[in-house]
Amino acid sequence: MSLKIYNTISREKEEFKPVTPEHVGMYVCGPTVYSDVHLGNCRTFISFDIIYRYLTNLGYKVRYVRNITDAGHLEGDRDEGDDKFSKIARLQQVEPMEIVQKYTLGFHHVMQLFNNLPPSIEPTATGHIAEQIEMTKHIIANGYAYEVNGTIYFDVEKYSKEQPYGILTNRKLEDLLEGTRELGGQDEKRGRLDFALWIKASPEHLMQWPSPWGMGFPGWHIECSAMSEKYLGKKFDIHGGGMDLAATHHTNEIAQSQACNHTSPANYWMHTNMLTVNGTRMSKSLGNGFLPEELFTGNHPLLEKAYSPMTTRFFMLQTHYRSTLDFSNEALQASEKGFKRLWEAYEVLKKFTIINNDAAAKDVELNAKCLQIIAAFDENMNDDFNTAKVLANMFELVPLINSIKDGLIPADALASSTLILMQQKFKAYIEEVFGLTDEFNLSDGKLSGVMELLIDIRKEAKSKKDFATSDKIRNQLTAIGINLKDEKDGGVSWSV
Repeated sequence: MSLKIYNTISREKEEFKPVTPEHVGMYVCGPTVYSDVHLGNCRTFISFDIIYRYLTNLGYKVRYVRNITDAGHLEGDRDEGDDKFSKIARLQQVEPMEIVQKYTLGFHHVMQLFNNLPPSIEPTATGHIAEQIEMTKHIIANGYAYEVNGTIYFDVEKYSKEQPYGILTNRKLEDLLEGTRELGGQDEKRGRLDFALWIKASPEHLMQWPSPWGMGFPGWHIECSAMSEKYLGKKFDIHGGGMDLAATHHTNEIAQSQACNHTSPANYWMHTNMLTVNGTRMSKSLGNGFLPEELFTGNHPLLEKAYSPMTTRFFMLQTHYRSTLDFSNEALQASEKGFKRLWEAYEVLKKFTIINNDAAAKDVELNAKCLQIIAAFDENMNDDFNTAKVLANMFELVPLINSIKDGLIPADALASSTLILMQQKFKAYIEEVFGLTDEFNLSDGKLSGVMELLIDIRKEAKSKKDFATSDKIRNQLTAIGINLKDEKDGGVSWSV
C-alpha cells in the first residue's frame, strides 16, 4: 500500500508522489518566540516529528524546514498595532532579541523533553530580511502589490481575478469580504482583505531594517514564503502547521508564492487539529490552558498530578493528528497506564530468544493472525499517518506476548520468522517512528542489577521464614511504584 496524505486543498487523501524521487521537502510553520510554547504548538510539532521520522523510515531523504518567527508578528495577527516582540521588550526594558533568545531556548528545551528530532534547517525571520524584500519586489513587479507611505500591501482582489484566493479553505472572495470588518483607520488599503508584505516603521519601533521603501519590517506571512522557497525551492512536497493557520497565514502564503513564482508552493497541505480541555477549547482567556512545564510538574489547578513528556507524547499518538484532542486527567491517566503496559510487553518481546531461525509455526492459524496484525502497522501508517490505529494493532499483540512469557502459549506456536518480524516492527515503530523512550527504566541495567539483588535477599529471607523482612522489601518497593510478582515456577518478576 502506497502512502496517502490528506490534502487540505483537495479535502481528499491523495497518493504521495514527491517532486524529486526519493527526496522529500517539508516546511512546517514554527513558533513565534515572544512567550512560552503552548501545548497546541507542541501537538503540531510532535505530529510533524512523527511524519518526519516515518518518511525517513520509508527511505526518503527528508529536508525538514521549521522556521522561528522572531519579527513581524503584530498583535491580533493584523496589519496594525504593535509588534509582539517590541511590545514585550519595551515592557520588560530589554532588547527584543533577548526575548527571542529566552523563548527560543525554552522552545528547544521542551522539544528535547518530548524527544522531537531537530529539523534539518531552522531559519529565522530576522536572518532572512533580504529574501523577504526581494520576494516583495518581485510581487510588486508582477502587479500584485502596491506601496502606500512606505508600506507594501498585497492586492487580494486583483489576485483573486486570476487565482482562487480562498482555495485552502474553500471560501469565495465574497464570503470572505462579508466576514471582514470595515477598514477602521486602515483606509490606505485598497481592499479590506489586503495584507502587508512590508510595514513602515515608526521612529520608536525597536525592530526595523532598511528597504527600497524606507525603514521598516516584514509582514508576518512573507517570511514563510521567502524561507520555504530559499531552502526547498519554488515547488516542494509538504507544507504543514496547525489548522488555525489555514484561513489566513497559509492562504496568504499561497497567494504570495503564486503571485511571485506563478506556482503554488506545496503539493500537499497538512493541518493538525485543535486541543480541548474537558470538552472546551483550550485558551488563556478561559483559564483552562496549561503550559508543558505545568503538565510535567502538575502545577496547575486543573491537573490532579504530573504527567511525563513521554506519557503526553503517547497520549497524543492515540488520536489521529486531524482529530480534536481532548485533555483530561482521566484520559492522561489511562494513557499513562497504557503506555506502561505497552512498554512492559515490548521489554518482554525483546528478550524472546530465537533458537532456530527456520522453525515453522505449530499453530498456523495463530501465526497467520499475528502476521495480519503486524502487516496492519504499515497499512495504517500509510493511511495518512494513523498512529492511533497502529497503537491499537500493537495492543492486540500485547496479550499474546504476555501469554508466551507466562507459558500459556508456547513460543513455538509462532514461526521464528514471525517472532523476529514482531521484534523488528515493535522497535521500528515504538522507538524510531513514534519516538518513545523508556521512562520506566525497564531496560536500565543498573536498576535491573539492584532489583535482582533485592529479589535474592527476599528469597533468602523467605527460605529462613523471615517473613517480616520479605514483606518489608515487597511493601517498600510497592510504595515507590515497583511491583513484585511471584511466578508459578518459583521465579519473581518485577515491573514499574
